[in-house]
Amino acid sequence: MQDRNAFITFPVSLLVGALVALAGSQGGATLGGVPVFALAVALAFLMQWLAFIPAYLLQTEKFYDLTGSLTYLAVTLIALFFSAGADARAILLATLVIVWALRLGTFLFRRIRKAGKDDRFDEIKPSFIRFLNAWTIQALWVTLTASAALIGITTTARKGLDLLALAGFLVWLAGFAIEVIADAQKSCFNADPANKGRFIQTGLWSRSRHPNYFGEMVLWIGVLIITLPVLRGWGWVALISPLFVAFLLTRVSGVPLLEKKADARWGGQEEYEAYKKRTPVLIPRLRR
Repeated sequence: MQDRNAFITFPVSLLVGALVALAGSQGGATLGGVPVFALAVALAFLMQWLAFIPAYLLQTEKFYDLTGSLTYLAVTLIALFFSAGADARAILLATLVIVWALRLGTFLFRRIRKAGKDDRFDEIKPSFIRFLNAWTIQALWVTLTASAALIGITTTARKGLDLLALAGFLVWLAGFAIEVIADAQKSCFNADPANKGRFIQTGLWSRSRHPNYFGEMVLWIGVLIITLPVLRGWGWVALISPLFVAFLLTRVSGVPLLEKKADARWGGQEEYEAYKKRTPVLIPRLRR
């Protein structure tokens, strides 16, 4: 049944990616008559499929997250390099995506090297189509998440930096800071042998059960705000960027999986149940 569902997921992922490529290419730069935005999307899928080959043969997921981050870097640089007349707004967008991808990629790669494995892949690695789907979905993740930035970089509707660019940058900076601080606090907590078998409830984690995910959602809203002044026609598909991130983290692979894992480990314990009761799932509470 799961393999059969995978055969459905694969073409659906390709279709969604193709539709976004088509919409996001409207009014954008071209290279030899081919939209640069569409080339970036195609590159995202190609990189995942090439990485899948050794991953499947070696039955490893250790460079899955790293490949995702490298894909963000590749498509962003390609979009910027081949977009004629790239201005300050395009450079700003590219810089923000690159900084985020470098930070997240190195963080996730170090984490999986230390852990030795990612148990999300235990059941799907032996299946060719299900494991291939994981890489294909990662390509779609890159496409949808980076769509706002890529449209802003490749568009021919150039506009100088303005108050929206400043506001978007400040929103991105706030989200990025929250994500980095939350990840650092959890890494330090887990590195302390005294905390073995315990859950973190200090720092930002005392105000939200998933502050890193909150920061992730906020920073992509910032990217969209920067892009807003240059959106035209079908380019408004860029709105899918923060919406997709929010959907992914709150309904698919983020919060639900970690909440289920935490409940299985600490559910029923008085301290954990009290923590859940007083601490919001996502949006940090301001008062203690």
